[in-house]
Amino acid sequence: MAILVHATLSGVTADQYDALQRELRALPGDPFAGCLSQVCTVTDSGVELFDLWESPEAAEKFGSVMLPVAEKLGLPVTSGPPKMSKAHRYRVPGT
Repeated sequence: MAILVHATLSGVTADQYDALQRELRALPGDPFAGCLSQVCTVTDSGVELFDLWESPEAAEKFGSVMLPVAEKLGLPVTSGPPKMSKAHRYRVPGT
């Protein structure tokens, strides 16, 4: 069951988000395994992420890898867990 994850990262800048992405991509293996799509928007208060994951387990596995890296980079702690919703229907162009 695919899920949509919406995370609001208040106080995180676009540069910090980009640094996090670089660190994650440098890790061995594929920490993004199971991610079907990701969109990051920059707001006045931080960044918002919208991820489509193939399963809740894939999203949770990513979180367990991503959180220590974010902490190492000194990213601000979020105010709460991301919102997760079951995806009723989705389409990933080109697949």
